[in-house]
Amino acid sequence: MRFLALAAAVVLVLAQGAEPAANAVEWVRNLEVPWAIAFAPDGRAFVTERPGRVRVVRAGRLEPQPVLTLPVAHVGEAGLLGIALHPQFPRSPYVYLYYTYDRDGLRNRVERFRDAGGRLVRDRVVLDDIPGAFVHDGGRIRFGPDGMLYVGTGDARQASRAQDPQSLAGKILRVTPDGGVPDDNPFPGSPVYSLGHRNVQGLAWHPQTRALYATEHGPSGERGFAHDEVNRIRPGANYGWPDVLCGQPGRPGFEDALACSGDDTWAPSGAEFVTRGAWRGRLLVANLRGAHLRAFVLSADGSRVERQETVLSGYGRLRDVVEGPDGALYVLTSNRDGRGRPAASDDRILRLPLPR
Repeated sequence: MRFLALAAAVVLVLAQGAEPAANAVEWVRNLEVPWAIAFAPDGRAFVTERPGRVRVVRAGRLEPQPVLTLPVAHVGEAGLLGIALHPQFPRSPYVYLYYTYDRDGLRNRVERFRDAGGRLVRDRVVLDDIPGAFVHDGGRIRFGPDGMLYVGTGDARQASRAQDPQSLAGKILRVTPDGGVPDDNPFPGSPVYSLGHRNVQGLAWHPQTRALYATEHGPSGERGFAHDEVNRIRPGANYGWPDVLCGQPGRPGFEDALACSGDDTWAPSGAEFVTRGAWRGRLLVANLRGAHLRAFVLSADGSRVERQETVLSGYGRLRDVVEGPDGALYVLTSNRDGRGRPAASDDRILRLPLPR
């Protein structure tokens, strides 16, 4: 009950056209399809815009010029997507980007750049030839507590790729900061960490158990079921796509989902565990089609969802959520991506203080 009482301070009613929560403030405005945000230890926020720009927010102000502009293939859901900073940044001054390019067809790449006096310069390609498409490009990259880089990919519109262990599509990949294959990966010599994914959009680690969780877009099905899902990821596990849909548990050889959207459509994207304050341990998920921030309250061991609720809505499509160094949540809108209804100041980064 304590969580419900605290959540009431930021919950918005689900009715169409509800007013935004008073505690969510506009931190940055007038971005073009922001996709991911990563904070540096000095407080700078690096933000990707899908057309190919990396922007920096310093002391709450958006710097007028990008620190990098990449010639990406910005078509459909493709373009400049995920961003991650090296775990020892700025001692190791590397910024990692996931983006789509066109080379006799769409491909996705993870490339490392060096932060050099207010601009990003190319350093090395970390992963390449990840299948790409107009949709289902995945794109989320994050460093785990083990110091390894995790990469969420989509099936690039060919569902069978998700079950092919030789394909990088429809997977969660795990590599070293230089792009090598860790010795303890589940498939020797392969960056594949888990398979059977349709379109991975969010990665987050439980602050106590350090288990990895991922969000994934599912297909629309009969009776309006969307089959969007949240998964607890085990090394080497198969999450079923396209052979098993979310909400069809118990199939031998496949891992059951932690949560399914049922007859709702969430289109879940960025995910984050709260690590401090009254909401510590809650898994938060930004939702695009669902247009809300959803909180999952998990059991002590993280193996099941005890309850879930909407904690923020009224801002349209939400793409990413990150806990900032100040303990607040930072949430990206995605209303200028061709599927939303942009307000005059969209797209925005919202700052949401959390109860202590």
